[in-house]
Amino acid sequence: MEKDYQIIDSKFEEFIYPYADVERLYTGTRYGEGPVYFGDRQYFVWSDIPNDRLLCWDERTGAVRVYRQPNNGNGLTNNGNGNTRDRQGRLITCEQGARRVIREEWDGKITILADKYEGKRINSPNDVVVKSDDTVWFTDPAYGIVDDYDGNVAESELGNDYVFRCDPQTGSLEVVADDLEKPNGLAFSPDEKILYISDTSGFGGEGAHHIKAYDVVDGKKLTNGRVVAVTDVGIPDGFRLDIEGFIWSSAGDGVHCFSPEGALLGKIRIPEVVSNVTFGGIKKNRLFMTGVTSLYSVFLCRRGLQWP
Repeated sequence: MEKDYQIIDSKFEEFIYPYADVERLYTGTRYGEGPVYFGDRQYFVWSDIPNDRLLCWDERTGAVRVYRQPNNGNGLTNNGNGNTRDRQGRLITCEQGARRVIREEWDGKITILADKYEGKRINSPNDVVVKSDDTVWFTDPAYGIVDDYDGNVAESELGNDYVFRCDPQTGSLEVVADDLEKPNGLAFSPDEKILYISDTSGFGGEGAHHIKAYDVVDGKKLTNGRVVAVTDVGIPDGFRLDIEGFIWSSAGDGVHCFSPEGALLGKIRIPEVVSNVTFGGIKKNRLFMTGVTSLYSVFLCRRGLQWP
């Protein structure tokens, strides 16, 4: 157990199986991100951003295949990053290279949910969650337009990095937060009264490496932003909550587990930078972790808060 876990608070011992080791399920990505689990199909999808593809790992066979790979033929890449599913089970993807949020319909067709705000192109959508009212909330830092490695070089038309709320029914797009330098991962609390958002302006240097909590007012607006958790190694790129509101965040040395109040309880050690996490498996007690080059998982004594 010692090689895979670091116990900081004894509470963390209740969350782990002493005989459940971290498994590496696949290796071969240039920068893995955007994990999402399809419980009804027993497979797992994640992004390989620089290779401009989504991969799929079959839970029953362990086989990996390309799930989707755009072929634009125009010298530009789509570079899918964050992924989630809506309440109808459809895949929603932040394409930071194409600068849009899309939904994959059941027949494979692509619907653009958001690509402009007040007539200007959004920056490079990064991570996304769907609220129980079917609205789509996503972060829009400029990471995907600063170089050509995992995006396409371009100027920001907005001049700022926002967090947006999109209503697919009406097509409306609203700014819900503008006080984060580099908004990145995000997740709702179990009762959806709090939205957690990470600020990762400290990526590669000085800056923020924390998660902020915001009160959700009338299901539409955010107020009272405050820092609740800070990673001591690397940045909290992407994170998820379990059913009791404990936060499981990516970090530079693996995954950090925080209490709902932000106390660091323990770490899952991974031999590379972890970019994002999600819960899955039949019982939602398997934590999937996307590293830069590899996909990992571990069974926990916790169940994830996510649908389906």
